[in-house]
Amino acid sequence: MQQPVVSAQSSRTASFETFLFEKGFINRENLIKARVESVTAHRNLFDYLVTERYVSEEDLTRARGLFFNLPYVDLRNKNISKELLEIASKETISNYKFVPFELLADVLKVALTDPTNLSALEALEFLSQKKKYRVEVYITSYSSFQAAIRKSGSITKEVTAALQEAVEKEQADVTKKQIKPIAVEESKIVDEGPISKIVDVVIRHAIEAKASDIHVEPSEEDLRVRYRIDGVLHSSLILPKSVHAAIISRIKILSNLKIDEQRLPQDGRFHVGLEGKSIDFRVSTFPTVVGEKVVLRILDKSAGAPTLEELGISGRRLETMKDAISKPHGMFLMTGPTGSGKSTTLYAILSILNKPGVNIVTLEDPVEYFIDGVNQAQIRPEIGLTFASGLRSILRQDPNIIMVGEIRDRETAELAVNSALTGHLVFSTLHTNSAIGGIPRLVDMGIEPFLLTASLNLLAAQRLVRKICEKCKTQTKPTEAIEKIIRTEMATVDSSELAGINLKDLKVWIGRGCPVCGNTGYKGRIGIYETAAVTKSIQELINDRQMAIKIEDYAVKEEKMILMRQDGILKALRGATTVEEVIRVTKE
Repeated sequence: MQQPVVSAQSSRTASFETFLFEKGFINRENLIKARVESVTAHRNLFDYLVTERYVSEEDLTRARGLFFNLPYVDLRNKNISKELLEIASKETISNYKFVPFELLADVLKVALTDPTNLSALEALEFLSQKKKYRVEVYITSYSSFQAAIRKSGSITKEVTAALQEAVEKEQADVTKKQIKPIAVEESKIVDEGPISKIVDVVIRHAIEAKASDIHVEPSEEDLRVRYRIDGVLHSSLILPKSVHAAIISRIKILSNLKIDEQRLPQDGRFHVGLEGKSIDFRVSTFPTVVGEKVVLRILDKSAGAPTLEELGISGRRLETMKDAISKPHGMFLMTGPTGSGKSTTLYAILSILNKPGVNIVTLEDPVEYFIDGVNQAQIRPEIGLTFASGLRSILRQDPNIIMVGEIRDRETAELAVNSALTGHLVFSTLHTNSAIGGIPRLVDMGIEPFLLTASLNLLAAQRLVRKICEKCKTQTKPTEAIEKIIRTEMATVDSSELAGINLKDLKVWIGRGCPVCGNTGYKGRIGIYETAAVTKSIQELINDRQMAIKIEDYAVKEEKMILMRQDGILKALRGATTVEEVIRVTKE
């Protein structure tokens, strides 16, 4: 078997660091900086390089392959047969993080994630002797390994096996004439293996698919499980109605909710650790005419906050935003519907402002990302800790920067405005359809226009659009209808925003569909934005109580404001998303 040469741990680590900058994967200054930061954060240097985006995971894997003289392979585009994956047990593959991906004659190609793992190499040696294969070792990234395992592990197959187990247990109970009353039997089922296994499989597949929500929905005949992936719901699983009560009860037990309360909605949460990730679930139950529905919101707390550029903020939107957050005081409001990414944008801004000389205090519902050095608090209305009462307490904590998760009522709005007027930089969110729409919303809450003009620095709005899958992305000519929309929207866009775009010969991009994106043509999401700086001219319009539409028209014509749909079409023309996707999320 082909094996990498493994030397002493410390010298190997040091020489691999040298190898990284000598081969141009990272410059020396960034490597030194990352080394210092990783020690301070008590984290592994190479994990830190990837999570803080000094080096991409795939580039780091390629570098390790060159260092250990192992060929690199990306498993995400490979169709690995079920027979190949059954060469080694599921437990062996999971423990040692290797995947058999090709068999030619007696040569078995195996991809592993860690060439320094001696136990994995010994397991491969044992496999080669037992099966009489000549094993060729490749290196792959952990994400690639996970993708291969995810494709191989069918949720339907795993759940079917668990259901069969549940049926066999029930039949065994009937045979022994140990049938009990329904209420007792239901609680018994909850504690049994098969139901717990079904819930575990549903949760695990949702996390691996990078879903944001899990919907467990009963109908008259069956029970449907759907995942929201990249903002769109996908049916994942159909279960018999007979297991509905047991599955709901299992989720309630995990969330510390009342099992016997089925007439009223309940809210709870629970936490799981999966492969080194810390993941929280917000659980909401809702009684329907055919039984209780449950929605689980997935919050991956181990994921770091992205940068503004990674979120998709560019051009004048980026300049306006950076200018607003550089001011010593004032209010910065992000607007948009639930799930449009407002909180993530604010986290990205807080990460920029998070310096040793600044006291940042947040009040959130829920805390979605943890940021070192930021004082983050979770609201708890049941004990009286609301956004308004919490904001009063925050002001006694000597803050420089305050983030309030959402302005929902007059009291919170007044406190936020007063905080901005008294020398604090205040960040918050509002539920409105556009950036300028935040102005009448605050006025409706009872905030006087002269207070708004004195406190507001910036209003921004956003939506999330699905990104075109990079693996199956292709360029094409737009249809007549799409071309008309593009030309109409681009007519008022400043020429400085059109760099690299040829409006005379319009081209757009689409995703053909491939195994990587589940044949949808989309993979991941990116934000589209509009930002409205509250300039002196706009302050005058606010003080004159002008309608939002007039203020927006002025901002577009006189101050070259780019609207969300225009920002989305600019991104579509540069190949990040499709015009159809932009229209879908921006239509009123």
